[in-house]
Amino acid sequence: MVRVRFAPSPTGFLHIGGARTALFNWMYAKAQGGQFILRIEDTDLARSKPEYLEEILDSMKWLGLTWDEFYKQSDRFEIYRKYAHQLLSEDKAYKDGEAVVLKVLQKSIKIYDLIRGEIVVDSKEIKDQVLMKSDGSPTYSFACVIDDALMEISCVIRGEDHISNTPKQILIYEALGFKIPKFAHLPLILDPEGGRMSKRAGATAVTEYRTQGYLSQAIVNYLMLLGWSPGNNQEKISMAAALKTFSIKRINKAGAAFSLEKLQWLNSQYIKEMDTSQLAEALTPLVVAQYPKANLQRKDLEHMVQLYKGRMSTLSDFLDWTYFLFNDQVRFEDDTKAKYLSGDMRREFSLLADSLSGTSDFNVKTAEEVFRGVVAQLSVEAGALVHPVRVALTGRAVGPGLFDTMVLLGRERTVRRLREAFN
Repeated sequence: MVRVRFAPSPTGFLHIGGARTALFNWMYAKAQGGQFILRIEDTDLARSKPEYLEEILDSMKWLGLTWDEFYKQSDRFEIYRKYAHQLLSEDKAYKDGEAVVLKVLQKSIKIYDLIRGEIVVDSKEIKDQVLMKSDGSPTYSFACVIDDALMEISCVIRGEDHISNTPKQILIYEALGFKIPKFAHLPLILDPEGGRMSKRAGATAVTEYRTQGYLSQAIVNYLMLLGWSPGNNQEKISMAAALKTFSIKRINKAGAAFSLEKLQWLNSQYIKEMDTSQLAEALTPLVVAQYPKANLQRKDLEHMVQLYKGRMSTLSDFLDWTYFLFNDQVRFEDDTKAKYLSGDMRREFSLLADSLSGTSDFNVKTAEEVFRGVVAQLSVEAGALVHPVRVALTGRAVGPGLFDTMVLLGRERTVRRLREAFN
């Protein structure tokens, strides 16, 4: 059976690179009908923090990367000590103070990488390897080898920055008499200019993307495209469809450039396709957090969502677009006030405000009838009034239909903002 693992260290949050490694392991397991193991590498007791572990587990669940088995290396120290003693007794390792060190034998080490092909390393380039530190904790490579062997990991899928660790670990496998697994080293994620990805260019925690309003489906879809392609230039793909064609051997050797613009586009596609009720459900926590005193009815929120979903790249965009609905003060965008409200339109706005205040049933139909009546009375083009009115009501020159916007605001606020526009 195919068994793979993702082994994060809880010394920091789960970043986008780690999430992609977890995803490719998970996809490989599911595509092959195998198992996905989550192993927490917390042997560095001083730097490992409970809050980091909690965030890693929460982010994994949010991404849908559920696991079949769960382990923590901090629970397994006795196992590592047992194998260190075995190597000492077989004269394959020696003591250096309180540390245990592996004797590196001179030989040629061959690694067959499923992505990169054969890699050959001469062991004379490798010095004797510390297995157990003087404080009694295992080194990364020693604990990693023992766990991968005992957990029957069939293929180790990890970033290419681990290639230098692989020959050292093969020496430990051989010393312990363990079966050596297959290896696949994933290309690095690069910034748009081809350099190592920085925080500015997207190397942030999964939690941060979640807070910014990205959907888990969009994140997962985008991450799988960083180094792998389903073919036919397809960019939006469901997990079920991806698993039918996924193969580790089809992952590119070259680094994959991270594009925040492409992620935003993909996220916008998922938002557009979401059911209005589902999207309103997802937006409710953001609205409540931003406007705790807002007494918003679900039907009103769904009305807003229906109008703005086509304009959103992230969920947080909704808060920006609907700012005018939750605040008494209009926030004008860029130069919209100077561009659309610089002329004297007191007469036009006053007439529209008076006409709207006299309507008994304020809905999209009556708002449009009143507006067109005012336009006819003034003998002006409708377009000459639409933009200034929209800016006065929302602070923006673009948005959904003007009459829908008026109804969202309500008659009283619409009339008040029209009267205040030129104060």
